[in-house]
Amino acid sequence: MAYLSNSDIQSLLGNAAYIELTDDEDTGAADEGIVTTARLGAEGEANSYFARRYRVPIDTSSEPETAAAIKSFVLDLAIYRLHSRRPPIPDDIVRRRTEAIAWLERVSDGTIRLPSTTPIPEHTNVETLGEANGPTRAMTRDSLNDL
Repeated sequence: MAYLSNSDIQSLLGNAAYIELTDDEDTGAADEGIVTTARLGAEGEANSYFARRYRVPIDTSSEPETAAAIKSFVLDLAIYRLHSRRPPIPDDIVRRRTEAIAWLERVSDGTIRLPSTTPIPEHTNVETLGEANGPTRAMTRDSLNDL
């Protein structure tokens, strides 16, 4: 499940910047492969934070507000990745990435909780106890009471 699409990135950047940041061959057209790589990298980066608390990818289909927040921050990460290919990176792009990482860290440490997401299951083998392995004890409480 993708949090955003290449067209979301294009919409936020605008057509001229979208092409400028990805047209390595100087064809006058955006290289969708470069955009996809940046998008998937940004989604993977976000999932690396989410995975501490939630199953990933997060299903946002029933929570449009959560979907919008995740999309916004992942967009910031993807756009930063595209700009990092053509330094210097504008200050506002760096600031937005820093804010996105701070938000993801707060989600990761539980300060921010995402509504209606599936948490990682707690220990599934809670009732399984350890068993001793080895030879039978030669001296037991009962055998010592007989002395």
